Parts: sequence; structure tokens; C-alpha cells
Amino acid sequence: MEIIKVRIEELETVSVLFDLYRQFYEQASDIDSAKEFLKDRITKNESVIFVAMDTETNSGMGFVQLYPAFSSVFMKRIWILNDLFVHEDHRKKGVAESLIMASKGLAEKTDAKGLILETHSTNHSAQKLYDKIGFKKDEEHFYYFLEV
Repeated sequence: MEIIKVRIEELETVSVLFDLYRQFYEQASDIDSAKEFLKDRITKNESVIFVAMDTETNSGMGFVQLYPAFSSVFMKRIWILNDLFVHEDHRKKGVAESLIMASKGLAEKTDAKGLILETHSTNHSAQKLYDKIGFKKDEEHFYYFLEV
């Protein structure tokens, strides 16, 4: 396995994984829109995407997408770990952990305060991984969402 920062050359590979990720969250498959969405993020430098590549088959195993944000309180950048997905054929192989460690490396390299993420309350396997890596559950703040 090799973790690489996605460039436009990896768009096809990461788009397939991204489409599967969206299907996991009960969205209809739409590979063309997935490709266009990711192309915009890459070309506009609006996110950082890492993909785990199977070096034997040269195929994508999983990906993580991070968005930059800033903390006024800490006066530092933070990275929102927004998307994390591992293809079902590659689960339980350390792919997700490797992708998170690449994300942590990005945070360190950019002198960020840290990484922030959210996960569904029923996603116990992800929660176990986040705990193992050292993420701390925020017990002090509530998360709100305003749909427009």
C-alpha cells in the first residue's frame, strides 16, 4: 500500500471510491458528478485528498478528503477530516489508519492546531479507530446544522 496526495492524474481512481462512499451514505450513484466535484476541489485547491493505492494492482483501496478551516480562538488552521472511505475489499488491513496518519502529517506540516471530524453515533468501528489513534470525543460542545 502507498498513500499519495491526489493530483488530477488520480481523478479517475479517487472518483470511483468517492462514488462508492456516497452510495454508502444512501446517495444515488453518479460517477460523472463525483468526478466533476472532485476535479473542482483539486483544481481550485479547496481540499486535500489522499488515496491509498494497492501497489500490486495499482488500484484505489480508500481515500480521505480534508478541508481547511481556521480557529479564531487558537488563531491557527484546523483541518476538517470530512470524508474517509475504505473499499470493502480492503477493510481491516490498516488502510483507514494509514489515511488518518497521512492526514495528521498534513496537519503537522501546515502547523495546524489539529484535525476535527464527525461520525455517526452508530459507527462503532470508526469510533474505536479514532479512539485508538488519539482523537478525543468533544463532550463540551453541541453540533448544530442549519439546512438552507
